[in-house]
Amino acid sequence: MAAESAAFTPLTLPVLPLDDEVVLPGMVVPLDLSDAEVRAAVEAAQAAARSEPGKPRVLLVPRIDGTHAATGVLGTVEQVGRLADGDPGALIRGRGRVRIGAGTTGPGAALWVEGTRVDETVPDPLPGQVTELVKEYKALATAWLRKRGAWQVVDRVQAIDDVSALADNSGYSPFLTTEQKVELLETTDPVARLKLATQQLRDHLAEQDVAETIAKDVQEGVDKQQREFLLRRQLEAVRKELREINGEQEGEESDDYRARVEAADLPEKVREAALKEVDKLERSSDQSPEGSWIRTWLDTVLEMPWSERTEDAYDIQGAQAVLDAEHAGLEDVKERITEYLAVRKRRGDRGLGVVGGRRGGAVLALVGPPGVGKTSLGESVAHAMGRKFVRVALGGVRDEAEIRGHRRTYVGALPGRIVRAIKEAGSMNPVVLLDEIDKVGSDFRGDPAAALLEVLDPAQNHTFRDHYLEVELDLSDVVFLATANVLEAIPEALLDRMELVRLDGYTEDEKVVIARDHLLPRQLERAGLDADEVTVDEGALRKLAGEYTREAGVRTLERSIARLLRKVAAQHELGERELPFTVTEADLRGLIGRPHHVPESAQDPAERRTAVPGVATGLAVTGAGGDVLYVEASLADPETGAAGLTLTGQLGDVMKESAQIALSFLRSHGAELELPVGDLKDRGAHIHFPAGAVPKDGPSAGVTMTTALASLLSGRLVRTDVAMTGEVSLTGRVLPIGGVKQKLLAAHRAGITTVIIPKRNEPDLDDVPAEVLDKLDVHAVTDVRQVLELALAPATNGAESEVPVAA
Repeated sequence: MAAESAAFTPLTLPVLPLDDEVVLPGMVVPLDLSDAEVRAAVEAAQAAARSEPGKPRVLLVPRIDGTHAATGVLGTVEQVGRLADGDPGALIRGRGRVRIGAGTTGPGAALWVEGTRVDETVPDPLPGQVTELVKEYKALATAWLRKRGAWQVVDRVQAIDDVSALADNSGYSPFLTTEQKVELLETTDPVARLKLATQQLRDHLAEQDVAETIAKDVQEGVDKQQREFLLRRQLEAVRKELREINGEQEGEESDDYRARVEAADLPEKVREAALKEVDKLERSSDQSPEGSWIRTWLDTVLEMPWSERTEDAYDIQGAQAVLDAEHAGLEDVKERITEYLAVRKRRGDRGLGVVGGRRGGAVLALVGPPGVGKTSLGESVAHAMGRKFVRVALGGVRDEAEIRGHRRTYVGALPGRIVRAIKEAGSMNPVVLLDEIDKVGSDFRGDPAAALLEVLDPAQNHTFRDHYLEVELDLSDVVFLATANVLEAIPEALLDRMELVRLDGYTEDEKVVIARDHLLPRQLERAGLDADEVTVDEGALRKLAGEYTREAGVRTLERSIARLLRKVAAQHELGERELPFTVTEADLRGLIGRPHHVPESAQDPAERRTAVPGVATGLAVTGAGGDVLYVEASLADPETGAAGLTLTGQLGDVMKESAQIALSFLRSHGAELELPVGDLKDRGAHIHFPAGAVPKDGPSAGVTMTTALASLLSGRLVRTDVAMTGEVSLTGRVLPIGGVKQKLLAAHRAGITTVIIPKRNEPDLDDVPAEVLDKLDVHAVTDVRQVLELALAPATNGAESEVPVAA
C-alpha cells in the first residue's frame, strides 16, 4: 500500500460519546437514537453536512467512568432509520483515528471539538517480520472463527491485506474488554497494534483451550457418574428380583452398612466413627481399594461385642468349690480369685461397679515351672466366675502389631490379638489368658512387651486404642491372667503392672491326688478303657511320682500314666492280660521299665556321690522348678605347679565370684577350722558342677562350695541326707537367697531329710506345705561354721591326712 504524502487537515466534528463501548476504524455499528447525546450528535452532523459535500460525520469517543478518551474515531452516518426492535437508529461506519483537540462551537446541541487525523501508514512492501505477524494473526483468527462456525467471516478476514485494517478488525471480538479495545484504539502504530491484537487473541485461545479441557474432564466425570448411577440402579433392581425369587426379605441385604450401624448398639464415639466411614464408603466406587478396607473395618467394628457382658457368678463358695474340684493345690491362686469375686460382689452391692470410668478388672501373673497347671487354671477361673474364656499365645511373638494391630493403610491389616480375643469371646469382660508372656521377643518390628504395658495397666486400659480400630476399647473389666516360667525374663515395667502369684510346684502327696482325680480318668478315656477295667493303686501312683519322674509339675507323670495304660491295653488286645486289672507298685517295672530317679539315700553307700570327700549337695532353682545340685572339689598334685582356682560346669560370673569367696574364706580361716590351708596355697583347687552342659549362675551355691572344699581339706565326708543353700560372705556369714519353697520341694523329691538354709530365710518356710516340712529337718544358720558342723560327718582315724589328689 502506498504511503500518503499529504498532511491531514484539522477537523471540526460533533462528539458522539460511547459509554463502555469502543468502535474501531473499519467497523460498522448501529446506534440507538433514543439516547439524547447520540441523537444530538447525529442531528448536528446532519445539519453540518447540508453545507458540505459528503455524508454526515461524527467523532466516536469512548467514555469510561465519565472520562472521555484522548483518541476518537471519525465516523460517517451511513443510514438513519429503524433498528430491528423498531426504535430509531443510525448506522455509522468508522473511518479513521482522530486525536482530539480543544472544544469549539457548532450547530445543534452536541459538543463540538477540533481534531487531527492520525497517520497510520505502513511501509510498502511489508518487512518479513510484519508479513509473518499478519500470517500468525490470520491463522489465530481463523482457528477462533472456525470453533464458532463463522465460515463467511473467515473468508473476509483472509481477504484483508492492510495491516492497520487487520488489527482494527479485532474490534469485533466479543471476548475483548473495554479496556483492551481502548488500548487498541490508542495504539497508533499499525504494526504495534497488530502485535497487541495478536497477543490478545493468542491469550484468549489459550484460556479457551484450558476451559475446554476442564469442561471436557468435568463432562467425562459427570458421564461416568451418570453411567455408574444407572448401573447401580440396575444392579439394585437385579438384586431385588433375586431376593424375590429366593424369598428373602429386603432387610437382609448385608451391604446396607448405614442401617446396620444405626441398628447396632454401639458407644457414641464408635457410632460417630462408623458413620464417617459409611459416608466415605458411599462416596467411593466399587473399584476403589479403599472401599474394601472400609467394609472390612466396618465388619470388624460391628462384630465387636460392645454392649455384651456376662454376669459374674457371685456364689463365692460355689466358685471355690469349682476351683478345688478342677485343681488340687495352688492355694494362693484360689485365694486370690476368691478375694477378687468377694470384693467385686461388695462393690456391686454398693453401686461402685464403675468408678472413674474404670471397672474392677484384675491382672495376675502366674509364674512357675512347666506342668503345674498355669494354662489350665485360666479356664477354671473363667468357669468359676461364669465368664467366657479365651487364650492368647504370646510365645515367639516379635511384632508389636500383633498386640496393637496394623494400620489400616497396610494390605491385609488386622486388629491386634487383644481385640481379636475380645471378639472371639463375644463379651467385653472375658477371662483372657496371656500364655507364655516371658517368651515374647523384640526385633526391628518393635517390642510387643512394651505394647502390653497399656493393656495390662488398670489405670490406662479403660481407654485402650488399637491401631486398626482407632476407637477406644474398654478393657478395665477384663480379667487378665499372664503365665510365665521365668520371672526374670518379664520386663520390669510390665511386671510392675501385674500382681505376682507364684506356683512353685507340687508335693508328692499333691501329685498323687492330681494323678488319681484328674490325670488317670483323662488317660483312661484316651486309651479307650473304663474305670472298672483298669485301676492304679496309690502306691503305684506314688512310685510313679517319686521315682519315675522328678519334676515340679505333672506333665511327665501324665505321660508315664498314659504309657502305662497303653501297655495294659496292648497286652489285653494281644491276649496276654485279662481285664479288669489293678496296677500295683510291683507291676511298674514289668510294664514301663526301671525307675529313672532313685533317691541318693536309697542307693548303696559306696555308689553315692558323697561317698568321697569333696562332694556336697546343694539346692538350686531352674526354669523347671527346684533341683538338687552337686558340687565336686579336688586338689591338684603339688608337683604340677598348677596353683589357683579352676571352675568348670558352665558357670556364670556370680557363681564364679562365690567360688572365689569360698576359697578366700577357707584360706583366711582355715587354721581356726583346723584345716590344712597350706594345701590351698601350694596346690591348685578345681571345682566342678555337674551336669556340665547346663548353664548355672547365682550366689546361693556359696555355702555348698565352702562345704565341698572344707570336706576335701579335712577328709570328712558330707552327710548324704544333707542339702544346703545360701550365699556366703568373706567373713563367713550366710546371707539370704530366693526360691526357698522350690528348693525344699526339690529336696523332698530327692529323698533329702536335712536341709540347711540361711537364718534370714526362715520366714519363707511359711510358704512350704506342712506335709513337706514334717518330713524335713530344716536348720536355719547364720554362719558357715554352723553349716560345716551340720554337714560334715565325724572324722575317722587317719581320714584327715588322706586328701584326694586329682588324677
